[in-house]
Amino acid sequence: MTVMSTQGTGTGRLTVDDLARMPDDGGKYELADGRLEVTPARVFDHTRVEGRLFGHLLLSAPDGFEVLPDPGMNLHGDPSRHRRPDLAVIREGEEARPYLTRPPLLVVEVLSPESTIRDTHRKRSEYAGFGIESYWIIAPSVEKTAVFELRLDGGAYRDVQEALDTDVFATEAPFPLRLVPRWLTADGPWRHRIAGQEAPEDSEDG
Repeated sequence: MTVMSTQGTGTGRLTVDDLARMPDDGGKYELADGRLEVTPARVFDHTRVEGRLFGHLLLSAPDGFEVLPDPGMNLHGDPSRHRRPDLAVIREGEEARPYLTRPPLLVVEVLSPESTIRDTHRKRSEYAGFGIESYWIIAPSVEKTAVFELRLDGGAYRDVQEALDTDVFATEAPFPLRLVPRWLTADGPWRHRIAGQEAPEDSEDG
């Protein structure tokens, strides 16, 4: 992750208006109190997790919910505090243009070597302060992928559960969902197994 502070505005704090002039190079551009944070383009395992989880959330979401990939959010409506979680869930009718200004029900961040400290410390504090009820952190691995669930409690996040590899991650927030972390990254019939059920060939006799 690259962090830069420039005098792009009269106050020395960048805003989302300055982001429009950034290069379209595949990186993720965010603002932390007017300081620019740039994360390099995602690698394959990161995008695989995002794609599979987006599809699973989309299929699991009841009416009245919307699943958003890579949404822009202005925390507390502040254009100098701009975050782009990997995924978010909002209630229908709570969208805002061009960027979200209300706290989503859920945000998800997929860890990368460049983002681990930011996602597990700084964003944990920022998202809690913004009032996001649920925060999932996913640590992808070709060996044992992990999913961590945090819930807002008294203005700070409380660690609720950790699911590793073949564990079943089960939650009711923001809606009932089951998830097996292994099938966010592993090769194989992930569509049949990601919710914890057997693949069709596993259930056949003989």
